[in-house]
Amino acid sequence: MATAAPMITLDLTKATEQLKRDEGFRQFPYTDTKGKMTIGYGFNLFSDGLSPEESSLVLQHRVWKRYLALIVALPWVKNLDEARQGVLLNMAYNMGVNDLFTFSQTLQHVLNGEYDAAAESMMLSLWAKEVGDRAKRLSDQMRTGEWQ
Repeated sequence: MATAAPMITLDLTKATEQLKRDEGFRQFPYTDTKGKMTIGYGFNLFSDGLSPEESSLVLQHRVWKRYLALIVALPWVKNLDEARQGVLLNMAYNMGVNDLFTFSQTLQHVLNGEYDAAAESMMLSLWAKEVGDRAKRLSDQMRTGEWQ
């Protein structure tokens, strides 16, 4: 009678920590020793790329970081309804919180509850020309308070 092979498990936490140490972390893309564009902990961008699931995890993390930066910079934003917070978060994600400050007139209109004027101000910007339909959707969302 054959005996069952013992079940072997691997502590993925230890394996991951070991890989982090051995691969090293690089925040920005670099060319590895084989000439492959790589980032992070040895993520080969040409062989593997990023799956939609991996990209979604990174996106969730970055959205959260950008939202925190937004409400630290403009604490009054958290008093807006969700759809209008979403507009400012979308813009801050796209251009960065510091560049959002260049929309001083728009921000003042939002702060004052003048959402039609804020939407109009958004559409008069160079940003609106650069992002096209995105600006139209976001200005409609700002105007109505409804997710677009």
